[in-house]
Amino acid sequence: MRLIFFGNPKFALPSLERIASSSHEIACVVTSLDRPAGRGRKLHVPEVKAVTQNLGLPLLQVDDLKAPGFLQKVAGFAAALFIVVAFRILPPELFSIPKMGAVNLHASLLPMYRGAAPINRAIMAGETVTGVTTFQIKKKVDTGDMLLQREEQISQDDTFDSLHDKLSLLGADVLLETIDRLESGDIQPVPQDQSRSSKAPKLKPEDGEIDWSRNAVDIRNHIRGLCSSPGAYTMRSGSKLKVFSAEAVGAGNEVSKPGEVHTGELNRSFIVATGDQSLQLLEVQPAGKKRMTAEAYLRGYPLKTGEVLG
Repeated sequence: MRLIFFGNPKFALPSLERIASSSHEIACVVTSLDRPAGRGRKLHVPEVKAVTQNLGLPLLQVDDLKAPGFLQKVAGFAAALFIVVAFRILPPELFSIPKMGAVNLHASLLPMYRGAAPINRAIMAGETVTGVTTFQIKKKVDTGDMLLQREEQISQDDTFDSLHDKLSLLGADVLLETIDRLESGDIQPVPQDQSRSSKAPKLKPEDGEIDWSRNAVDIRNHIRGLCSSPGAYTMRSGSKLKVFSAEAVGAGNEVSKPGEVHTGELNRSFIVATGDQSLQLLEVQPAGKKRMTAEAYLRGYPLKTGEVLG
């Protein structure tokens, strides 16, 4: 089948490579423009662009998805199906071009966690199972009829980074199977159960702040789900301290208030009181510095028992 692939970040790469090595033909890959990003305003190149060039596939970089010139170019490829993986919202003028429509790969078990941050939000909510879904694109985001779903377990040690990579590989397999079965006619779209829907809105930097009055399990899930972007953080002396990993260490101390610090043996680790248990912080990052172990942090930024974070 002749396809056009739409994608931007790392999550899309296994799907792009898997389809490129299949019997299907990728007529063109569409990705976003290179843009300045970050504190240094360095040019950010979509990960999909480099892989597309390595594969020797035609590439279109676009800003305005409704531009007549772009729509004309896309239509000229005469693709039977559009494939969308971690891209942007396609307008009707675009997704109505191919005769078989457009299929999106989403990193959740729809209709749960519709939106831009399904992986983060599932971990933050303490879910133990998630998965991927392929579905037909409609005008309302993430609401189209489902084609295939596969589950993936979320372990207690999974972070956003590890679960992202597992789902991107699983998604590539499910997406290729979806395309194969669409081509053969061996697939039946299933409407989503709207009563089971939940949202996974885009994360903002301020969403990362840790509320130490919550229980230890919820805070640890918060940290796991936000690692590594935008990152969970707490405030210390007016400066952000990002937290990348932590573990619960038993019952809380009745004399401790949430956020109060207790330094460990020989000042090699530190424990923070929560709403119930305490959390031992294992890996952190002070503002303007690299990620480091708690022991390394304490060597440069000593803490005193009784100091309060947040």
